[in-house]
Amino acid sequence: MLRSANIGVCDIREAAARERVASTTGNRPLFYFRFGVDQALPQERRTPVTPSSSSRYHRRRSSGSRDERYRSDVHTEAVQAALAKHKERKMAVPMPSKRRSLVVQTSMDAYTPPDTSSGSEDEGSVQGDSQGTPTSSQGSINMEHWISQAIHGSTTSTTSSSSTQSGGSGAAHRLADVMAQTHIENHSAPPDVTTYTSEPSIQVERPQGSTTSRAAPKYGNAELMETGDGVPVSSRVSAKIQQLVNTLKRPKRPPLREFFVDDFEELLEVQQPDPNQPKPEGAQMLAMRGEQLGVVTNWPPSLEAALQRWGTISPKAPCLTTMDTNGKPLYILTYGKLWTRSMKVAYNILHKLGTKQEPMVRPGDRVALVFPNNDPAAFMVAFYGCLLAEVVPVPIEVPLTRKDAGSQQIGFLLGSCGVTVALTSDACHKGLPKSPTGEIPQFKGWPKLLWFVTESKHLSKPPRDWFPHIKDANNDTAYIEYKTCKDGSVLGVTVTRSALLTHCQALTQACGYTEAETIVNVLDFKKDVGLWHGILTSVMNMMHVISIPYSLMKVNPLSWIQKVCQYKAKVACVKSRDMHWALVAHRDQRDINLSSLRMLIVADGANPWSISSCDAFLNVFQSKGLRQEVICPCASSPEALTVAIRRPTDDSNQPPGRGVLSMHGLTYGVIRVDSEEKLSVLTVQDVGLVMPGAIMCSVKPDGIPQLCRTDEIGELCVCAIATGTSYYGLSGMTKNTFEVFPMTSSGAPISEYPFIRTGLLGFIGPGGLVFVVGKMDGLMVVSGRRHNADDIVATALAVEPMKFVYRGRIAVFSVTVLHDERIVIVAEQRPDSTEEDSFQWMSRVLQAIDSIHQVGVYCLALVPANTLPKTPLGGIHLSETKQLFLEGSLHPCNVLMCPHTCVTNLPKPRQKQPEIGPASVMVGNLVSGKRIAQASGRDLGQIEDNDQARKFLFLSEVLQWRAQTTPDHILYTLLNCRGTIANSLTCVQLHKRAEKIAVMLMERGHLQDGDHVALVYPPGIDLIAAFYGCLYAGCVPITVRPPHPQNIATTLPTVKMIVEVSRSACLMTTQLICKLLRSREAAAAVDVRTWPPILDTDDLPKKRPAQIYKPSNPDTLAYLDFSVSTTGMLAGVKMSHAATSAFCRSIKLQCELYPSREVAICLDPYCGLGFVLWCLCSVYSGHQSILIPPSELETNPALWLLAVSQYKVRDTFCSYSVMELCTKGLGSQTESLKARGLDLSRVRTCVVVAEERPRIALTQSFSKLFKDLGLHPRAVSTSFGCRVNLAICLQGTSGPDPTTVYVDMRALRHDRVRLVERGSPHSLPLMESGKILPGVRIIIANPETKGPLGDSHLGEIWVHSAHNASGYFTIYGDESLQSDHFNSRLSFGDTQTVWARTGYLGFLRRTELTDANGERHDALYVVGALDEAMELRGMRYHPIDIETSVIRAHKSVTECAVFTWTNLLVVVVELDGSEQEALDLVPLVTNVVLEEHYLIVGVVVVVDIGVIPINSRGEKQRMHLRDGFLADQLDPIYVAYNM
Repeated sequence: MLRSANIGVCDIREAAARERVASTTGNRPLFYFRFGVDQALPQERRTPVTPSSSSRYHRRRSSGSRDERYRSDVHTEAVQAALAKHKERKMAVPMPSKRRSLVVQTSMDAYTPPDTSSGSEDEGSVQGDSQGTPTSSQGSINMEHWISQAIHGSTTSTTSSSSTQSGGSGAAHRLADVMAQTHIENHSAPPDVTTYTSEPSIQVERPQGSTTSRAAPKYGNAELMETGDGVPVSSRVSAKIQQLVNTLKRPKRPPLREFFVDDFEELLEVQQPDPNQPKPEGAQMLAMRGEQLGVVTNWPPSLEAALQRWGTISPKAPCLTTMDTNGKPLYILTYGKLWTRSMKVAYNILHKLGTKQEPMVRPGDRVALVFPNNDPAAFMVAFYGCLLAEVVPVPIEVPLTRKDAGSQQIGFLLGSCGVTVALTSDACHKGLPKSPTGEIPQFKGWPKLLWFVTESKHLSKPPRDWFPHIKDANNDTAYIEYKTCKDGSVLGVTVTRSALLTHCQALTQACGYTEAETIVNVLDFKKDVGLWHGILTSVMNMMHVISIPYSLMKVNPLSWIQKVCQYKAKVACVKSRDMHWALVAHRDQRDINLSSLRMLIVADGANPWSISSCDAFLNVFQSKGLRQEVICPCASSPEALTVAIRRPTDDSNQPPGRGVLSMHGLTYGVIRVDSEEKLSVLTVQDVGLVMPGAIMCSVKPDGIPQLCRTDEIGELCVCAIATGTSYYGLSGMTKNTFEVFPMTSSGAPISEYPFIRTGLLGFIGPGGLVFVVGKMDGLMVVSGRRHNADDIVATALAVEPMKFVYRGRIAVFSVTVLHDERIVIVAEQRPDSTEEDSFQWMSRVLQAIDSIHQVGVYCLALVPANTLPKTPLGGIHLSETKQLFLEGSLHPCNVLMCPHTCVTNLPKPRQKQPEIGPASVMVGNLVSGKRIAQASGRDLGQIEDNDQARKFLFLSEVLQWRAQTTPDHILYTLLNCRGTIANSLTCVQLHKRAEKIAVMLMERGHLQDGDHVALVYPPGIDLIAAFYGCLYAGCVPITVRPPHPQNIATTLPTVKMIVEVSRSACLMTTQLICKLLRSREAAAAVDVRTWPPILDTDDLPKKRPAQIYKPSNPDTLAYLDFSVSTTGMLAGVKMSHAATSAFCRSIKLQCELYPSREVAICLDPYCGLGFVLWCLCSVYSGHQSILIPPSELETNPALWLLAVSQYKVRDTFCSYSVMELCTKGLGSQTESLKARGLDLSRVRTCVVVAEERPRIALTQSFSKLFKDLGLHPRAVSTSFGCRVNLAICLQGTSGPDPTTVYVDMRALRHDRVRLVERGSPHSLPLMESGKILPGVRIIIANPETKGPLGDSHLGEIWVHSAHNASGYFTIYGDESLQSDHFNSRLSFGDTQTVWARTGYLGFLRRTELTDANGERHDALYVVGALDEAMELRGMRYHPIDIETSVIRAHKSVTECAVFTWTNLLVVVVELDGSEQEALDLVPLVTNVVLEEHYLIVGVVVVVDIGVIPINSRGEKQRMHLRDGFLADQLDPIYVAYNM
C-alpha cells in the first residue's frame, strides 16, 4: 500500500547515518541523548550525605521502595532542591481556619486504604502501599529525614521524624514570621492590625433583634479594643490577613505587555510571546518508515482461520490459564475448547435470539460484551464467537451501580452503535443490580438491552451440519474499542478485520512471537495492549496466556513475577504500576528468577514518567536474572493501535535511548537540552521504532497538520493498515482524526494516503527512535505555554514526604476561568494526616510546581480517602472528578486556592481621569453637549386642592382639629398575629391619650419644653399616643426599637447608645419593657444604673393639661430620627415641624390619601418613611391606617396579605424583609390561600419602603408568585429615602409605571452608565425607584468635583426639598461631613441652590413616557450607597452585584455579604447544607467573582445560616459583619485565605 517513493519518507538506517555525519561535521545537535542506562546519578549532583545516613540511603535504594512509579531520582532531587530554594525565601502562607467538627477524621479501623493508581492511568493499586519490611519502612523515615536535612540544611536535629519547617511548622512560627515583617508600605493604608489604640471609639451598630426569622448573630458587643477604623484587633484573623497581605506583596511574574479588548474599555491582558522563548531551529523532519511487514507463508488469512486451525490440529494446547485470588490456576482453556465454545456462541447468537423470520442479531450488528476483569476465558469465548458469527463485539466495563462514573457515557456509546444485546457471564449476570421483580434495570443513559449468558451449559448445541463461514480478512468491522475523551464522553473506535489481522502480524514480527510461547498478561484484556497481545495476537501464534486478574494483584503484587518464574514465561505485558508494586513488595524473595523473560512489554512506556519504574525495576531485579534489553516500552493509542514498540534484542551492548530535555523548552514545544537549569528537566526513554509496515511523522498539534521541525514537539501521526478506521457514527470527528494529510512547509501533502492522529505528543529522535513526552488529552495550555498533566502529577509526587496523600490518587486537570486555563490538582488525603501536615505538604507542592514548571496552580484540593470517582480498574475518573469540582460536589477536606499568583490577565487597574471641571462649557441646561441630569416632582405651590390640614403649621394642631371635627373617625387599627383587631384609635381617643401623657411628662418627668424623650415601645398604638403626648408637652420624641427579650446581650447596647447619644432626659415605655430594662440580663449587658428616669405609660394620670404646647416657630425641632446605616454608623437627623408637615403633604398628594381611604402598613415604625407612615400620615390626611407589626409575620406569614384582601385595601406599604418572608413562606401555599378567599386584585400600589437599590429579583418573584391571587404585576414598586431626606421617591397612584433598564456592569465600575439590551453579557437590570415626590428637586452631581453631570451619567444624587432633614443631631465619626451633607452647592452652573447630599450613586434618564402634567417623565435609578461601594483596582464595585453572582454560584449558598479589608476582598457565604460542602464553595466563589467582576477574592468565609446580620429594613450590616469577623466572633465553618 505504501510506496517509498513518497517524498519525505526516509529509512531508519539512513537517519542513523545522517545523525552520525551531523555529529562528526561539528554541527551542534539540537538535543542531547544519552545512550546507556543512568545507573546512579553523577556524584556532584547529590547533596552531601553523612556516613550514617548514606548507608541507610543505599539500603533504602536497594529495597526499592523509593523508586516509585512516576518518579525518576533526578526529578525528586530537582523538586527537593527547588523547595530548598523556597525555604530560603521563607514563604508564609496563612493556614485556613476550620471548625473543629470538620477536622474530625474517620476512625482508622473502619477504614480501608483506597486504590492508589495514578490520575492519568486507569488502574488501581495495592493495599499495603509502601509499608515494606520493618527495616525498609524505618529506612523510609530516615530517608525523609535525610531529605529534610538536605532541604533545610539543618545538621543538628537527629529525631527520625523531623518536623520540617517550610513556612513555619506551626501557626506560632508563621505568626512570628508575620509579626516580624509587618512593616508594609501600604498605599491606601488601612489600620495596621498589629497595634492597639488606647481609646475605644464607638461606631459599631449592635445588630437589633431583627424581625426577619434569622437566628441572631453570635457576636455583638465586641470588646472595644479597636484601631482607628473601629475594628477590634485582638484576633487571629487579622494576623492571618496581614500575613496574606505580606505574602501577596512579593513580586509576581513579570507583567504582560499587550491587551485585547473585551467588548469594552476594560482591557484583559492577552499573553504576548516572550521575546526570549526558545524557537525550533532544526530542519523540517522527514517521515519515518518502519521495516517491511514480511508476510510469513504459514500466517493465517484471518484470525478466525487461525482459531480453526489450532482448534482442530492442536485441541489440547493450552490457550489461556486464569487465576483465582490465591494465585492458583482456576481454569485452563485449551484451543479445542475455545474453538467449539466460540462456535456454539456464534450459532446461538445468530439462531436463538428472536425468531427464525426475525432474528434479533444479524451479521454486522453490534453486541456489547460485559465481562468482569477476573474472567478472561468467558470473554475470549464470547469475543471469538462474535467474530465467527460476523457480528461486531463492543467490549465495555461491567456497570456496578446505576450511577457508576462514566457508565452513562458508555450507555450513550451503546445507544449510538445500536446495541440491543449484551453478552455476559453467569457470575456477572447474577451480580448485576436487579429490580424487585428480578429484572436488570436500565442503567442511566443506556439503551434497552437483552442480557444473554454465554456459558456453554445455557446454550443449544449447533447442528452437526452447521459451520461458521470463515472468510479471509476484509474491510468489515471486526470490533469496536471504546475510548474515554478528556471531557468524559465515550467514543467507539472501529477496527476492520484486515486491520485486526495486519496488527497481529505486525506485533508478531516486532515482538518475534513464535508458536506455543508462554506470555503473562497483567493488563485489562478487554482493550488496548492487553487485548492485542493477550487475546488476539496470542491466538494467531497459538501462544499460552497466563492472565493475572486485577483482584489478585491487589492481594499479591508479586503474583505476575511468580507466574513468570513458575511458567518460565518468555513475555510479560505490564504497566509501570505493576513494576512499582513489585518493587514495594518483593521483600528479598529468594527464589525469583526472571532469566526466562526475553521481553517485558511496558504498556504505558510512553508515559514520560514510566522511565523511573523501569530503571528501579531493573536495578532491583538485575540480580534475579533480568536483562536490561528485555524491557520494551511501547506506545499505543485507541485510534492508531500500537504506535511504536522497542524490539527485544539479544545484544546487551546496545543500550536504550535516553533524552534529557528542558522542561521549559517543552512548554513551548521545543526540544532543548537544559544545561543551565539542572532542576527542571524531563528524562524520557524511547518507545522503540515505528511498527512494521507503517510510516510515522509528527505534525503541529493545532491548526493545519504541518510537519514539525526536527527539534520540535508535535503530535505523532501514523499511516498504516493496522489502525482504527473511524469513530463509530461520527463522520466529522473521524475526518479530523483518521483522515489527516500532513503538509510540508510549502503546503504539499507528503503522501496520498491519509495519516491518523495518535493523540501522543513526541518526536522521532536519532536512529529512528520514537520518543513520547505526553498526551494531547493531558495537555493544558496556560498563558500560551503547554504543560502536561502527567508532568505536574510527577512533581507533586516528588514532594517528600508522601505520608499525607496516596500516591497515584492524584488528578490534575485544567478549568477555564477568565479566558485562560487554570491548573487544578485534586489528591486523596490519608486519614491519619494532621491538618498542619497536609497544609504544609500543599504549600510545598505549590512551590515545587512553581519552581520546576514556572506555572502557578490555581487550586489544590485534598479529599478524604476513597472518595474520588474511579474508573472500572480503580484509576481516577478524571472528567468526572473535574465535573464534581465544577459543580461543587467534590467535598474536599482541604483547599488552597492561589488566584493571586495565577491570574495575570486582569484588566489594568483604572487610573481616575479628572472629570469635567468648572471650566467646561455650560450653555443653558447642557454640560458639554448633554442635558444636565436634573428632575423634580410636581410643584407644591401650583397644586390646588382642598387640603384642610394645610392651614395648620403643626401636626399637634391638626390632631386637635380632627378630634373636634371628626371625633369618632378611626385613624388606626392594629392587627394581631391571628389577623383580628387588637386595638384601634379614633381621633378623639388619640387626642385624649396624648393629653394624659403630656401631663405625665410635665408632672412626673418634670420636663421642660425642648427636652428629649426616648420612646421605647413595640410597634403599635402606644407608640403613636406617646409621640403626640410629647408634642403636646413640647418635648422632642425619639423612637427606639425595644430590646429583643431573647437576645438582650446584643440588642440592649444599641438602645442604651441611642438613649445616650440623643441626650434623652427621660425614657417612656410599657410596664413589660420597663421590667426588662431593669432585669438581671440587662444588667449583664449594660450599666443599668445610668438609665435616665423611666416612665411607664400603662399607668396614666386622669387629668388634662392646663394648656397644650404650641411651638413658637415652624423651624423648631419636631422629632429626632435615629437609625443605623448599613455601614454601622448611628446617625440621628433633626426633623423640624415645617419639614414634618411638608413631608406629610407630599405623601398625601402622591398617594391621594383622604379620610375615606384605608392603607395597610407592614413596616417597622422606628425611623425613616416607616415611622412617618405609621405615626404621622393618618393624622395629617385623615385616612385609616391598618397597622401590621412585621414581627407577627414570623408566626403567620399570610397575615399581611390576608389583611390587605379582607379590608379591600388599595394602597399598602411593606419592607423587603416582609416581601421575602411572604415569597419564601407562602411559595407553596398559593392554592390554599386562594381557597381561603385571598384576593389581591384591588391593590393598585404595593410599595416597598427602602434605602437601597431596588431588589428587582425579589419584587419580580413576589409579583409572579401572587399573580394568580389577582395581584397586578405593575402594582409592585419601591420607594427611596435616605438620612438627609426620608423619602425622595414614592410610586404613588398616578403617573407612568416604573421602568426597568439594563446597564453594563463593567461600565458602572468606571462610574459610567451604558445601556444595553436585556440578556446581553454583563448586563444588570435596574428598576426605577418610584416617582419623585411633589416638592422634591433632584440633581446628579460628581461626588468629588461637585459639578453637575449630564443625563445618564452616574453620580451622587443631590436633593432639595421642603422636607429635607435640617441636619445631623449627633453623629459619631467624621464631624466635618455634617455641614457638607445638608448644605452643599454645585461648583458651577446653579451655584445658589442649597442641596442635601444623599450619599447614594444613581442616574437620571429621560423616558418616552409622559407624567401627570404632560411632561416627559424623568426616571431616577439608584445604584448604591457611596459608603458601601468598594474601591478595588481603581474601580468602584457595589457589594450587592458581587453578592448576587456568589449566591448564583452554588445551590447551597443562601446568603452572601462582601466587604474589603486591607484591600483584600472578603466574601462571607451562608451555607445551607452539611459542613462537608463548605470547602466546595471556595473555588466556585473565587471563579464566579473572577469571571463576572474581574476581581480576585482574598478570603472566603463559610458560616452558618443567620450569621450575616440584617437590620429591620432587611439590609445587610456588612461593616458589622466585618468587625465580627476580625474579632473572631463568627464561629465560621471554614475560612480560606486565597494566595
